[in-house]
Amino acid sequence: MPLPTLSLPAIAGGRPMFDERLPIVSPEGIPNDEFIRDVQKILSSRQLTNSAYVREFEEAAANFLGGRRSIADSSCTSGLLLVLRALGLRGEVILPSFTFHATAHSIVWNGLTPVFADCDPKTFCVSPEAVRAQISAGTEAILAVHLFGNPAPVAELEEIAASSGIHLICDAAHAFGSSVNGKRVGGFGTAEIFSFSPTKLLVAGEGGLIATRDGDLARRLRAARNYGDSGNYDPELVGLNARMSEFHAALALRGLQGLDARIERRNEIRVLYEHRLGLLPGLSFQQIPSGSRSACKDFAMLVDEAAFGRSRDWLVDALQKENIDVRRYFWPPVHRQKLYREIWDRRPLPNTDRVSDSILNLPIYSTLSAETVDKICDAVIRAHEFARKSEMAKARGA
Repeated sequence: MPLPTLSLPAIAGGRPMFDERLPIVSPEGIPNDEFIRDVQKILSSRQLTNSAYVREFEEAAANFLGGRRSIADSSCTSGLLLVLRALGLRGEVILPSFTFHATAHSIVWNGLTPVFADCDPKTFCVSPEAVRAQISAGTEAILAVHLFGNPAPVAELEEIAASSGIHLICDAAHAFGSSVNGKRVGGFGTAEIFSFSPTKLLVAGEGGLIATRDGDLARRLRAARNYGDSGNYDPELVGLNARMSEFHAALALRGLQGLDARIERRNEIRVLYEHRLGLLPGLSFQQIPSGSRSACKDFAMLVDEAAFGRSRDWLVDALQKENIDVRRYFWPPVHRQKLYREIWDRRPLPNTDRVSDSILNLPIYSTLSAETVDKICDAVIRAHEFARKSEMAKARGA
């Protein structure tokens, strides 16, 4: 199938592909009248936090995840903080550098030492081989990330954790609804922690959830989100105020309806992008392993400057001028951020550097029409065409 010949891109003075800004994300599963009735009921009850709606949401989430114990809290970050604290860890925690910095923050907040491991250049998730290479006598846990909803290699990581006598914890901020061989994310390792902020597929406004198979850990976490106090005014651990409000729980509870359909639609959009943009030289995409289902929280592609004809940053600029909101998640990687440069042990992370320096994220949400996806692809294609012709003209001039 030949590439179409398109008009001049906006970066070269052409008319933008979109007249108004196209956002990269759009909150999904937002209810209307149902939620308003919930709010009225909550106000009438005068129980505004950690009450009936929170319990109902925890039960619904546990059922969705396959019966795992579920503890609602104020955010994924607070959940990560509390899990690390409740486990009483001391020493080192291995994590990917290619992640949002909150993953690393949770380790440092607990007085633990982050040890960065390289990512798999195809899936962008942490590499089991790189994790093995970082295991030491001081290692207490592996903190993996289900990146953009793509499940981390949990089978291999569970084996490493079991053989090393350490915990596997998963930052599952992107992955509510993802699965591996039919098993929902939320049932792997010691604990998995989700986010329900506005950029996620399940939205609570703000909020998070910890899923675990460990009953004693679940009990401690319920106390930990309430300053460590289980109800007797005599805290058993140093916790936080990390409770979920009734309003947030009601919003998330309603958002569970239709979640699997939204994930299916996002995967359809992912395939549309890959089908059209896969024709272009210099573009490659995050690979979803066989048997895994990604929630597709983000759509990511890598831009190879030599093959594409322009750099990733040039393409970012070109698409923004087309009124398409795009991102570079996650650039720079955590080990190159100013807070972590001195902590990093300077072992090379070549895959992380390459992926981070070439990553580009396009809009994805279940309400995107096929026509809109096509227009986004057209914008990328005409940017490439312009770059190719410019290089040809430069070569002729030389």
